[in-house]
Amino acid sequence: MPINHLAPPTGHMADNVVGFARALRAAGLPVGPGSVIDALNALQLIEVGSRADFYATLEAIFVKRHEHALIFAQAFDLFFRAAEEWKSMLDSVPLPDHAKKKPPPASRRVQEALSQPASREERPQEQAQELKLSVSDREILQKKDFAQMSAAEIAEVTRAIAKMRLPQAELETRRYRPDARGLRPDMRRTIRNSLRTGGEIVDIRKLGRIDKPAPIVALLDISGSMSEYTRLFLHFLHAITDARKRVSVFLFGTRLTNVTRALRQRDPDEALASCSSSVEDWAGGTRIATSLHTFNKLWARRVLGQGAIVLLISDGLEREADAKLAFEMDRLHRSCRRLIWLNPLLRYSAFEPKAQGIKMMLPHVDEFRPVHNLSSIKGLIEALSAPPPPHHRSLIRSVA
Repeated sequence: MPINHLAPPTGHMADNVVGFARALRAAGLPVGPGSVIDALNALQLIEVGSRADFYATLEAIFVKRHEHALIFAQAFDLFFRAAEEWKSMLDSVPLPDHAKKKPPPASRRVQEALSQPASREERPQEQAQELKLSVSDREILQKKDFAQMSAAEIAEVTRAIAKMRLPQAELETRRYRPDARGLRPDMRRTIRNSLRTGGEIVDIRKLGRIDKPAPIVALLDISGSMSEYTRLFLHFLHAITDARKRVSVFLFGTRLTNVTRALRQRDPDEALASCSSSVEDWAGGTRIATSLHTFNKLWARRVLGQGAIVLLISDGLEREADAKLAFEMDRLHRSCRRLIWLNPLLRYSAFEPKAQGIKMMLPHVDEFRPVHNLSSIKGLIEALSAPPPPHHRSLIRSVA
């Protein structure tokens, strides 16, 4: 019998399945009413007799992509552990092995979804009031410093950053491809096409240059003085990494760590957890000169080709500021097409480059920009999408 012709189960099981679907939707999984109906019909069709059968049935209906399986497993464990009717609804047969694993980093998003006191259907008046305030709240968040935000505001900013997309700043290459609007004649295709007309050239084929997005290399300072900004910067880098394939990310404190592969995971929480597990000097000291030396020696030739743009995200508070720092900055500047220094200290209107490390680094950058709130990040996106300014090595201040 087709599943759609079955009468869905009622009672505690149906209520729990509907509530569980709402929790999955709040956690980011695309679960609609049709999936809920299919799940209820499937539960009646297979005659669920154990917790493992119940888990496998819901997983088959609600999980549409591989990266959603971990979030589903954690949501299932949290939701039905708290359900009062669970013991009377199903027996205590253990879950499959992949559901017993340690809760993934994405469980934070699941816990927040399950901790919501009521749904929109249950609180229409309060939700309408929240929607009225959301516009002004977003305007405030645009200019509010990341270091001054509450946990709820940081969560809202994280969602806003995840939706950001970096436009493709195209660079001309030396390669050509067939293009009707191109400026270079394609003699091979023109002559080959003339064979159809007895050797007479009727149509001249043309070639145009191939444009590719400029590679982006990010060097992010994860020292203790940058700890209030590091996670949000990683969310931004994950967002542009998800939209562009030519992005390389390195973290440095007392040493340099390549986290490019870790940030390519689709789920942002999983990506950031993978980054933190691969770094040994998180929120420690700062050795910018040593880290830049390692990058210039081991990675510059691999990732700085084809007109790469380098984003140096650091406050410039170097522990050992000497001539080595200036040398490594100059070497990095000469190896890339454009070097942009993003410094949270520029949030202060009275900022002056008095620190020795900042004085040594500043002459070797093309742009010096603030990066401490959403407005400054949007300004950075606009700057990356635009052609380089005519006058480099300029101190750029943003009233953000």
